[in-house]
Amino acid sequence: MIILILASTLDYLIGDPWGWIHPVQVMGWIISKYSNLVIETTQKKWLRRIAGIILAISLILGSAIIAWFMIAVVTKINYWLGIVIQVILLASCFAGRSLNKAAQDVLQPLSNEDIKKARSRLSLYVGRDTDNLSPREILRAVLETVAENTVDGVTSPLFFAILGTLISSVGPVPMAIAYKASSTLDSMIGYKKEPFRDLGWFSAKLEDYLTYIPCRLTVLTLALISAKPRQVLSLCYTDAIKDPSPNSGWSECAYAAILEVQLGGENTYQGEVKVKPLLGKPISELSEHKIYQALQLTRVCFLIWLSLALVISVL
Repeated sequence: MIILILASTLDYLIGDPWGWIHPVQVMGWIISKYSNLVIETTQKKWLRRIAGIILAISLILGSAIIAWFMIAVVTKINYWLGIVIQVILLASCFAGRSLNKAAQDVLQPLSNEDIKKARSRLSLYVGRDTDNLSPREILRAVLETVAENTVDGVTSPLFFAILGTLISSVGPVPMAIAYKASSTLDSMIGYKKEPFRDLGWFSAKLEDYLTYIPCRLTVLTLALISAKPRQVLSLCYTDAIKDPSPNSGWSECAYAAILEVQLGGENTYQGEVKVKPLLGKPISELSEHKIYQALQLTRVCFLIWLSLALVISVL
């Protein structure tokens, strides 16, 4: 629990130091090299699927085992150095500060009415085309990113870290690193189009299953924080199920319901128009203030989970 608290504090205060090698960068390099090799040498769908399964299992289990082994070796050399390594590795799994920084990076030029710069900054964080987005569409993209990445980058890693903490022989780091590997696989190759349709199929499905429980617990926590749980959950059961994603629709709908705004609609990806179901009701206008409210909800949710984990650990 001390490691978990220190790692959370480190992420809140510093985040990911610029220029440092990040575990996700290493994972990304492995995924990229392996994927390119498979795509270049294999044309048969079933072979690509097998290759995708091998990649996912190897990277997820391998990341966890390497993290566990590294911690064990360093701890034997020096106990306190082992603690430091665990704190740094675990902090790298959390994206609370990075998420906050990304939102502010887009909102700052938007507040100065520099829409061109806001579009450019937004393109660094989202997959959709941003060249022609209106201010409202930029705000929607930012809020949807905050909602989705709260689950993927904040609460889910924390969930698995807490789970690892309760299993004393494992610890928080290997479990959180394993989830981070799954999330990275999904973000890089979990697309329903070529050349990743078959290669990333297993990774996408596995990430959906791993995120399912943390996502629902996040939605429940946010609903309780809002002081209107029945209204929020009712809207989620009505709208979130329409989204093709089993998880992002729920997290986005929860934020939309709490903030009384509407998310979803038309997005363009590399010139291809895709229409997502509308989530929530447009009672209020999207604004920068709503984004900051969403970020605050994320922070409170994280702190509640951390506090509950501490209580459970003590009991």
